[in-house]
Amino acid sequence: MSDTHAASSSAFAAGQGTGATRLFIALDVDGTVLHEDGTLSLSVVDEIRRVAALGHIVTLATGRSWETTRPVLEDLGLTPEYVVCANGALVLKRNEAEEGGYERFFTETFDPTEVLLTIRSHLAEGSYMVEYPDGFRRYTAGMTDWNLDRAEEVPFEDLVTSPVTRVVVVSPSHDEADFLRIVEQMGLQQVSYAIGWTAWLDIAPKGVNKATALEHVREWLDVDRSQVIAVGDGRNDIDMLQWAGVEGRGVAMGQAPDEVREIASEVTGSVTEDGLSQLLMSISA
Repeated sequence: MSDTHAASSSAFAAGQGTGATRLFIALDVDGTVLHEDGTLSLSVVDEIRRVAALGHIVTLATGRSWETTRPVLEDLGLTPEYVVCANGALVLKRNEAEEGGYERFFTETFDPTEVLLTIRSHLAEGSYMVEYPDGFRRYTAGMTDWNLDRAEEVPFEDLVTSPVTRVVVVSPSHDEADFLRIVEQMGLQQVSYAIGWTAWLDIAPKGVNKATALEHVREWLDVDRSQVIAVGDGRNDIDMLQWAGVEGRGVAMGQAPDEVREIASEVTGSVTEDGLSQLLMSISA
């Protein structure tokens, strides 16, 4: 972290110690809250719970489906009013009458036909998954590393049945550099996409990302832009960190790729160093 970033963070935290305004803190999940092996650090859990107990709004903003996000919320002991999933294409709202305590409040969809055919022409050996507004998913053979609850394996042709909230493409035969090059060659149009740490691609409706969803949430909660903190480590967090950093704090994890670290307003420690805990320790009442 630069001296400028450190000074800015200290001033921000000091201001929170003397004011009654609550912060709006949006956390990426994988590589930010969770370690790469999917485990939770006790210090991360403790700091998240401490900050939430102070009255600040702490929520998750993830590329995950709701079905795989919900257990993380429960492990953290969080019950925020809104949760962002599917890279911004789905926002859940707390509703005690619903199973699991949340309802699918806001969704954005698109017709995946063109993008699936375009990608398949470049990645014939890839594996594909689509997610529908109700959370059900269809996938082709090879999606073995993904949680496949409420999902069914189908032929590629059966993926295109109705509008979806997201498309996921996995190509294990490519390394990260090759995959980046192939994706650039595709010239994808009319969608938003983010490239993962390895050879996987996450596609959302055009103009939809974590930042667009969080801006809706911020408005619904009536929180000032200056009170926003967002933390993430992946390329799908770039828009979110830029959005938060305009007036608040867009914080990259220490292990984030260079292009993520460069757009962040500050950088904390890596996930293996419990960088999220280090950041949250700067937040007071």
